Amino acid sequence: MTAFPVNKHGVVQKPRLLEEVRARIRAKHYSRRTEESYTQWIKRYILYHGKRHPKDMGAGEVEAFLSSLATERNVSASTQNQALAALLFLYRDVLGIELPWLTNLTRAKPRERLPVVLSVAEVNRLLARLDGTHALMARLLYGTGMRLMECVNLRVKDIDFDQREIVVRDGKGGKDRVTVLPQALAAPLREHLKRVRMLFETDRAANLPGVYLPDALVKKYPKAGMEWGWQWVFPARGLSTDPRTRIRRRHHAHEQALQRAIKRTAQAVGIAKPATTHSLRHSFATHLLQNGYDIRTVQELLGHSDVSTTMIYTHVLNRGGRGVVSPLDSF
Repeated sequence: MTAFPVNKHGVVQKPRLLEEVRARIRAKHYSRRTEESYTQWIKRYILYHGKRHPKDMGAGEVEAFLSSLATERNVSASTQNQALAALLFLYRDVLGIELPWLTNLTRAKPRERLPVVLSVAEVNRLLARLDGTHALMARLLYGTGMRLMECVNLRVKDIDFDQREIVVRDGKGGKDRVTVLPQALAAPLREHLKRVRMLFETDRAANLPGVYLPDALVKKYPKAGMEWGWQWVFPARGLSTDPRTRIRRRHHAHEQALQRAIKRTAQAVGIAKPATTHSLRHSFATHLLQNGYDIRTVQELLGHSDVSTTMIYTHVLNRGGRGVVSPLDSF
């Protein structure tokens, strides 16, 4: 249970709404990204209705706000769903109010877009131009199918060189899974971890706090954050203050640095497609299917809960548009 502050008269002070939202999110061990997303949507909801308190509003106001996202802001269905999840959390978990079924909600139309997939030649050009840690991280994304945040959140203990596999912890939907460790990356990863080990030993000698661990793990293993196995595979160069605990420690590398490096490098090597870190994951899945691996194997490696999500990559098995030979090519 969250402890509320007490004023000088000994009276318990109820926190402000957003502070209470953050406290409930942390009590449920949601990620920091979820915390940021939920609090931003709740702020926008309150501002949309002239700063009225959510407890004085209900289903009608929720429907009006969410519908405006679809009709006025033209947001995607997934973005509207994020906002809906944030408001349902606010009412159910923070205010203790069960909203009725939102029957008058105008839903954003799902946009069926094919993923941006790089050819093998384009991947080769991109990876060849990158260097240093960014090159290693990009190779991991393409060679394992990991998402960007799964890569930056890797811990040393999650890499099994003997079994040639990587355990992806707490992936999308809070699920763990196992993916392949490319043999070509075994030696570069070992060399990288030697340098990380030196940084780790320097931090220990300086008596710095250990790496971040979820609250439940901290309580169960209070010294685990100072053990080698729990260290980040890709630690940040400098220290930063944890916004939740206010502890100054070494966090993992910031994901935006790799995002920018890939975008910049893709342009430099003449890739016209809007290549991102996620394009490497799409390319991993697509190239596996092209090489004859079955859809269920690819589904497991990607961590998709439903094979229908993975099926989007089967479009690449058709050469040209839907496998059709243009009549122009018959001349």
